[in-house]
Amino acid sequence: MAIETFGTLRDGERVERVTIRGGGLTASVLSFGATVQDLRLEGHPPPLVLGFPTFDPYPDHGLFFGAIVGRYANRIAGGRFSINGETYQTDRNFLGKHLLHGGACGTYHRNWTIAGHGPDRTTLTLADRDGKMGFPGNCELSVTFALTGDGVLALSMRATTDKATVVNLSHHGYFNLDGSETVLDHEMQIGAGHYLPVDDEAIPTGEIASVEGTDLDFRTPRALRRKVGGMQALYDHNYCLSGVRTGLREVAKVRSAKSGVTMTLATTEPGLQFYAGEFVSDTAPGLHGKTYEQWAGMCLEPQTWPDAPNRPDFPSALLRPGETYRHETRYRFSME
Repeated sequence: MAIETFGTLRDGERVERVTIRGGGLTASVLSFGATVQDLRLEGHPPPLVLGFPTFDPYPDHGLFFGAIVGRYANRIAGGRFSINGETYQTDRNFLGKHLLHGGACGTYHRNWTIAGHGPDRTTLTLADRDGKMGFPGNCELSVTFALTGDGVLALSMRATTDKATVVNLSHHGYFNLDGSETVLDHEMQIGAGHYLPVDDEAIPTGEIASVEGTDLDFRTPRALRRKVGGMQALYDHNYCLSGVRTGLREVAKVRSAKSGVTMTLATTEPGLQFYAGEFVSDTAPGLHGKTYEQWAGMCLEPQTWPDAPNRPDFPSALLRPGETYRHETRYRFSME
């Protein structure tokens, strides 16, 4: 375990990096965005995640690489929602119309505090103040990254508030299990029979649709590579895992036949956003010294469903004073 200065914000504040090791994994976590900057598996030289070797690209070009996104991950239509009859207008940083991942200065774009650390774990905290990005309530947020053994990266997220609000945090890691230029030949399985269709602005229509007969059906393992009208199928949808937060259970598995590396995902969350990196572009050299192109990494983001604050029939994201938001996610990596 080691802590070092990784960069400096424009106001002069230091960005720190802590490196932890355990269970065959080595992870480097940044204070900026509570970001997993690098993740390595013993016996597999390439990094398992997309990231940058220096800090400079992160504020403007990171595409949420490895960060904790919130206070509300994913989208809220119009950036507007109501609680107890009071309407709140949050930042509209997506298309100038909707909220995305907590706004232009969401949790992914702020410097967290490294509040605790040990050889195989670290805890970061953030005070998310009332009115920041338009959200009500002073929220105290924390995330613990732990390498718990047997190739497991465990994330535990917590939040409390002094006023009724919405909280939906998610880890926005981009995974690549073999170091290839794209992840399209990765094989994936998601244990969900339904997903949320979206409109032209990526906002859920309100329908909860079956994956049967669609390009989004991953109930049986298959490769991401699939042509639709001569073009690669696009993936950026929420899979409906359950109607409420539950106990920890396995929900997805990804495998690279090229490397023999498998990633198994378990979570407590009711939704899983799958995004295959369509908009990744060559903005800066990555961890392997090459620039990242389209489809270079894939995201599996456990979370509450998008636009849930405006959809009473979706799982609730409401957090009240006296309650604690508890989110657990486990990524387990193994080699054949």
